[in-house]
Amino acid sequence: MSIPTGLFGPHSLTSTGVAAAMKGTTGPGAYALGKLGDDGLFYINYVGRSDDDLAGRLQDHTPEYYPQFMYAFYQSMKDAFDKECHLYHAFKPRDNKVHPARPTNAMWACPV
Repeated sequence: MSIPTGLFGPHSLTSTGVAAAMKGTTGPGAYALGKLGDDGLFYINYVGRSDDDLAGRLQDHTPEYYPQFMYAFYQSMKDAFDKECHLYHAFKPRDNKVHPARPTNAMWACPV
């Protein structure tokens, strides 16, 4: 049984793939990097977020070895942080070495 991510995708993690998925939208968001398996499930290897420019953050990952990504935009950086924490705890991605960091000067606790 797969765990729902609440994210859109998967999309190709290339400059063109990110631009096509984002359609010029910017703002806070959370994402998962990985690949779609032959069984139709998305295998998550890394989760992250951007507090203000999700498209830019995903473009930063395009040189890396992840073939695909899933994403969602959120109304606030707190919502994006909360989603990143939920993804981190639900999927325990192998390439996330530490718990997601809070945004600078934020005093929020992990919601999980």
